[in-house]
Amino acid sequence: MAETGTVARQLFAPLGPTYDRYANLLSFGQDPRWRRFLVSRIDVGPDSRVLDVATGTAAVAIELVRRHDCAVVGIDQSPHMLRTGREHVERAGLGDRIELTEGRAEALPFDDASFDALTFTYLLRYVDDPGATLAELARVVRPGGSIAALEFGVPPRAVWRGLWELWVRVGLPGAGRVISPGWTEVGDFLGPSIRGFYARYPLPVLGRLWNASGIREVRWQGLSLGGGVVTWGRRA
Repeated sequence: MAETGTVARQLFAPLGPTYDRYANLLSFGQDPRWRRFLVSRIDVGPDSRVLDVATGTAAVAIELVRRHDCAVVGIDQSPHMLRTGREHVERAGLGDRIELTEGRAEALPFDDASFDALTFTYLLRYVDDPGATLAELARVVRPGGSIAALEFGVPPRAVWRGLWELWVRVGLPGAGRVISPGWTEVGDFLGPSIRGFYARYPLPVLGRLWNASGIREVRWQGLSLGGGVVTWGRRA
C-alpha cells in the first residue's frame, strides 16, 4: 500500500458514521452541492454502468442512481467507510442498483473499457503518482465515456484566499477539536494537504495529466468561490 494511501485509510477509518454530517457542516453546506454538480457532468442513462472510485459512504453513488437511473459499482480502500456506505445504500432502497467493493484506485480489479463512465472524489491528494492513477482510472472506461472528479480547491482571488486560509488554519482545526479526536486529526491535516497538493499540481498541470492519461475535452470549474473544484472530460 502506498504511504499516502495508508495515511488516508487510517485518517478516515473511524469517521464513517459521522462523515457525511460533518463534511456538510464543515463545508458550510457546500459538499452536497459539489457532489450534485459532479454527478451532473456525467453523461449516462438507465442502461449505463458507472464506476465510483473512492466512494466512501456512497453519497456520490446514490446521487448517480437518483439522477441518471444507472447501475453503479463503488470502490474504496476503507472497509470502515464501505460499511457505512452499505448502510446508506440499503436505507436508500438502492441495493439492486449499487454494488460496493473494496479495492485501490491505483490497481482497479476491472477489465479495460468495462464502464460507461467514472467518477472519483477527494482522491488524487492521497496517491503517490496522480498521473499513473489517472491512467488507471481511464483504462476501465470505454472510449467516449465521461470521467469527472471532485476535489477541494484553493480560492484564486486574494480576498477569498485569505478567508480560506483563516478557516483551514484556525476554524477547521478548532471545529475538529470540538467534534471528536478523529475530526481533530482531519482538521489539522486538510489545510496543509490541500495547499501542498496545489503547490505541486496547479490546475493547468492537472489538466495536462488528464490529457496525458488519455482523457480529452478536459474542463474544470471552481465552486463556492474556489473552495471546491470539479474536473471532467471524456476517454479518448
